[in-house]
Amino acid sequence: MSNPAPGTLAWFEVATSDPDGAEKFYGRLFDWTFEADGPAASSELDYRNIKSAGAAAPMGGIRGTGGHMPSHGVFYLLVADVEATCAAAEQLGGSVVSKHLDPGPGAPKFAYLRDPSGNQFGVFSPPAA
Repeated sequence: MSNPAPGTLAWFEVATSDPDGAEKFYGRLFDWTFEADGPAASSELDYRNIKSAGAAAPMGGIRGTGGHMPSHGVFYLLVADVEATCAAAEQLGGSVVSKHLDPGPGAPKFAYLRDPSGNQFGVFSPPAA
């Protein structure tokens, strides 16, 4: 999928204290492949991009939590402006869990939000080209 439109479900993430087990489970169940994103040997971040069979680009990731947070899954929607989306979510009764508006070179701006029912999701804008 090239240049998805804002509002498109564009990424998902599985966070777990057992990324090897998650990779084995999802890989066998859906024939997904995985590759390290960033320094694979980093003790601070274990992130693995997920590709489906025949896909040109990753569609999600497995995040190793190191046991520092509960296991969970989250979906991310592409937005044109993360900060404006956060403000709109709050006006509509949602809340901002966290914002990351200056993530560093080559990284997307993103935020975690909650809808009025308490469901958490993410929004992001791709890094500037």
